[in-house]
Amino acid sequence: MIVGIEGTVERKEPTFVHLNVNGLIYEVQVSINTSNTIDDKRIKLFITQVIREDSNNLYGFMDKNEKKMFDTVLKINGVGPKVGLAICSTFTASTFAKVVASKDVSMLKRVPGIGPKAASRILVELADFIVDGNEESKDSGALGEAVMALESLGFKQEAIRKALTGCSGNTSTLVKEGLKKLQRL
Repeated sequence: MIVGIEGTVERKEPTFVHLNVNGLIYEVQVSINTSNTIDDKRIKLFITQVIREDSNNLYGFMDKNEKKMFDTVLKINGVGPKVGLAICSTFTASTFAKVVASKDVSMLKRVPGIGPKAASRILVELADFIVDGNEESKDSGALGEAVMALESLGFKQEAIRKALTGCSGNTSTLVKEGLKKLQRL
């Protein structure tokens, strides 16, 4: 399985690039966000390879979080690579995490190929989507650990998320704050 590719850009379009890797040219499908960040002749992409009965496609991303977002939405029943790339083209990973956290169906319906039913299903199945390494990485890592700690105590994830909304700090601080708020519920 191909997980990364480094090469020279032979041709660049908004939805794909042709990469020359030692004389072998690969066509890699990319989101518009990734396409806009490609400005060098020599690039390195994180790859998701999708093999189907009638095709073998490569999907490339400059950002690990965008790849994570793509891989995560592909796991949802009814969401294929085309819709996955449309989501990646419409939202950055951190914006998508905020859309999922706020359960904003109207924002998700802006993506070409996603209607109200699909948007609702995506939001339900991705309730715990967290972006790694964004500008709030310390808080999001601590938040993820606090959520897991509170889940291990038997609290429901939805209640935990409500309790931790607006809280910040390290893991132990978040767990303490969460426990205080969860006791009141």
